[in-house]
Amino acid sequence: MSTSAPPSNRFERRRAETRGALVRAARQILAESGDTSASIQVIAERADVGFGSFYNHFDSKAELFETAVIDAFEEFGQAFDERLTGIDDPAELVAAGFRLSARMADSHPELMQVLRRRGLGHIHSGNGLARRALRDLQAGIASGRFTTPDPVVALSALGGTLLALVELRFARPEVDGDEAAANLAEMVLRMLGLPADDAHEVARRPLPDAV
Repeated sequence: MSTSAPPSNRFERRRAETRGALVRAARQILAESGDTSASIQVIAERADVGFGSFYNHFDSKAELFETAVIDAFEEFGQAFDERLTGIDDPAELVAAGFRLSARMADSHPELMQVLRRRGLGHIHSGNGLARRALRDLQAGIASGRFTTPDPVVALSALGGTLLALVELRFARPEVDGDEAAANLAEMVLRMLGLPADDAHEVARRPLPDAV
């Protein structure tokens, strides 16, 4: 789960624990089936909280599920921040993002199932990995590393390709995920304007500690 400053007193801690339990339950439901029709009673039971607690934190199921998606995507982005610290080349950041995502299908299956089921609607959401990817695209364009003129359009291409990679990892588990991710990263870097030899080398640089 994504992190924030700890509550300052017992009451606030209990409220935060209850809210966190509801968000975790919603994330589990999204990862398992993507079905948001589960009743509030079912969600509360899964979270092991009282039914009446729900409305102390959320106005509707739609708000809860949206919060769960944002929470998952922010955790995704934070995982990248932790492992890609110190990499300054925007092209390497893009490539490493694809390759780490392929590995996270195994190490963080719940998180990646949420991305698989709800990611398309959040490519331009301004949170989680989307915000970080747009930042890296803008830095690459500003430095001349990328020649694509429009970072928003480029983000659409990156987001769609990443979701396709995640789908591949779950739908075809026999496919070598590392190799598929490196190949896709190379294609994306060429689309962004890197020469073929450069894209091939960057897409296969040693990764930082794997997720």
